[in-house]
Amino acid sequence: MFNESSFEVFKIAGLDDRMAAIRSEIQPVFQALNEYFSAELSKMVADEFFIHIAQHRRRTTHAPENTWSALSRKKRGYKMEPHFQLGIWPDYVFMWLSCIDQPKNEKAIAQKMLDQPEVFTTLSPDFKLSGDHTKETVEDFSPEAVEKLLIRFRDVKKGEFQIGRIILKDSPLWEKPEEAKAYMLETYQQLMPLYQTIIQEAGQ
Repeated sequence: MFNESSFEVFKIAGLDDRMAAIRSEIQPVFQALNEYFSAELSKMVADEFFIHIAQHRRRTTHAPENTWSALSRKKRGYKMEPHFQLGIWPDYVFMWLSCIDQPKNEKAIAQKMLDQPEVFTTLSPDFKLSGDHTKETVEDFSPEAVEKLLIRFRDVKKGEFQIGRIILKDSPLWEKPEEAKAYMLETYQQLMPLYQTIIQEAGQ
């Protein structure tokens, strides 16, 4: 499970040293948690979920400011359709249902969510939103914020839509790893009806 050392990784200077710490401190946690989430979520749908862990291979100078993993129906890549993300910034861990980097049929995906606002009504009020996966800033969850972000996702080429929860660095949940894991899984379980609604629009 994530702990204080996980967040300290982002204080390490230099690409090589920080990547070494990411590989030793964070990626094994991604792998273990995603194996569990994949098995549990697969029980809810007819699809198999494949694990993807960011390797940051394109970086040659600057150390990553955050790192992440994904669960997707696609074995080769994950950004081409909605997927689940588990990742970490210096100040929090996130669990998102993500539509990023111009997924296939993004306008249809966005419109589907705009046409069925009721799929958001069952989500817990502590959910958050993000319109840019490269920035640490998140927004509070509300019908108005969802609609605004979805319209941008639909109409702006670089628009993105992420919804889920975060666990802050200083959350007492980290002192109770099993409770933290259950909270993460329950987040994805809440998002599953929304995922099932939009994955049909993503195409095969």
